[in-house]
Amino acid sequence: MKIDTTLRALADPTRLRIMRLLAHMELAVGELAQVLGQSQPRVSRHVRILCDAGLAERRKEGSWVFLRSAVGEHRAPPLGAAAATLLSVAERDDASFAARCGEDRRHLAAIRSAREASAQAYFARHAAEWDTLRSLHLSDELVEAALGQALADDLGALLDVGTGTGRIAQLFAPQARHVTGFDKSPEMLRLARARLQGLAPEQLELVQGDFTALPFGTGQFDTLLFHQVLHYAQAPELVLAEAARVTRPGGRVAVIDFAAHDREELRSQHAHARLGFSDEQMLALLSDAGFAAAPPLALPGKPLTVKIWIGTRSAMPHNSNARQAALA
Repeated sequence: MKIDTTLRALADPTRLRIMRLLAHMELAVGELAQVLGQSQPRVSRHVRILCDAGLAERRKEGSWVFLRSAVGEHRAPPLGAAAATLLSVAERDDASFAARCGEDRRHLAAIRSAREASAQAYFARHAAEWDTLRSLHLSDELVEAALGQALADDLGALLDVGTGTGRIAQLFAPQARHVTGFDKSPEMLRLARARLQGLAPEQLELVQGDFTALPFGTGQFDTLLFHQVLHYAQAPELVLAEAARVTRPGGRVAVIDFAAHDREELRSQHAHARLGFSDEQMLALLSDAGFAAAPPLALPGKPLTVKIWIGTRSAMPHNSNARQAALA
């Protein structure tokens, strides 16, 4: 990084606003355009300047481009870290800039809430056919068998995040001391309750809520499962930070999801927020949350490949303030 390039990149009010948004979460360029009230080509020009200066990084996903800060804690060069500190201080001490940044974040929250409401409507419409929809992508039996081998026998207190119809909770209940099925959709939980009615009441709990704010105590679970769930997350780093919080030291998280792909219809027709994950993305997400990741397992399908990533809870999350920062 060079000081003159850095200062030129920051010498624009729109780019300052972009950097403060990126300090809290990764964003699609289209989201930035909506928040800023500017055309996408204009926002893309600002993005190019920030990326050329080393202040931001692009990540292409299908036809969407996501942007993240390149000057975050732990990985920024000294000049980048100084720029990030300057912007943070500016928002704290400059009242007008703080007001503008706060309004941007409120606008972003409204945009994302609308998208989540749309996704929830989709879940409600398709709750009864959820298992069928999953089977269109890859044989569940093959994935479940591979997951069972990877997890081995004793799952202890199991949390199935995004339990849906309860299929995964039912499958792994014999290996668990206690099963908690968690989902945001009441329709899904009704189906899960019907499927899991054979379990003893003391072995099962079904809980409704949001995976960005798990209503459980710290270190409560031995095993967490995210089976074809994380691609619905607008902020997967926040979800995994919460997962780390509720996992005991030495406990495990298993993320079963698609490898990165370009099937845009899954976003436009099936409410996917992410078109899968690359190994690099997922391993970074797990590490940042405080999980030591094992080598991923790939299960090629037609046309999509399913990946199984397993992490062991090692320490407090590196970004333990991720939830507060994302909600600020």
